Amino acid sequence: MKPLILALGFLTRLPMPRVEADEADFAAAIRLYPVAGLVVGAIVAGAAWLGQHIDPWAGALAGLAAWVWVTGALHLDGLADLADGLGAAHGDRSRLLAVMAEPQIGSFGVVALVMQLLAKLVLLHALPARAWPMLALIPAAARVGPLVWARVLPPLRPGGLGAMVARAVRPFDIIAWLLAAVLLGLACPPIAVTPLLILPLSFWFRRRLGGVTGDVHGAGIELTETGLLIVALLYLAS
Repeated sequence: MKPLILALGFLTRLPMPRVEADEADFAAAIRLYPVAGLVVGAIVAGAAWLGQHIDPWAGALAGLAAWVWVTGALHLDGLADLADGLGAAHGDRSRLLAVMAEPQIGSFGVVALVMQLLAKLVLLHALPARAWPMLALIPAAARVGPLVWARVLPPLRPGGLGAMVARAVRPFDIIAWLLAAVLLGLACPPIAVTPLLILPLSFWFRRRLGGVTGDVHGAGIELTETGLLIVALLYLAS
């Protein structure tokens, strides 16, 4: 129970009791990222379902607002920082890391945030009412990504979040969660596509960045969530 409390305390803004924890507890909490994602998904799907009773756009807005609130915009912040870094670096990795570490948000970050929020709003609006259980699984599947990226990519900041995640994740954790996503795909086919989104992002992060940071993990979660929303709509339309 302690690792789950720690995972929810870090990845969400839900009120959690204060607990004493050591490095082993934090490592176990990191391995439960997808479980914390399932809690996020349940809240998002519930808000969207309630809003749908008023109007489809109200449902989409309620789901998006719940998504931003329950995560505290943590991953959106990572997406904005990554966009600013990529926009300003011009191939200079040291410049990229310096820009990502700045507390201010630049024009590239603003554009990325607006585009991401609009994309999720439109995609949530397009989801039919019967898809809300599927929606609940998307944040959980997306949070398998950091476990994979932490193992296959080097941390760009040795003392940062990316390094801590890398130390905590074991090969067994990656195999187990990816297998869980595939098995869930038997009942919810779009979730089975999760590895096909996570692995290309791994190659892209390596080619463009050379590794990962906490911001990159957050950006990857956002991109994977949007990708899974698109896959869900394509599946439901087929």
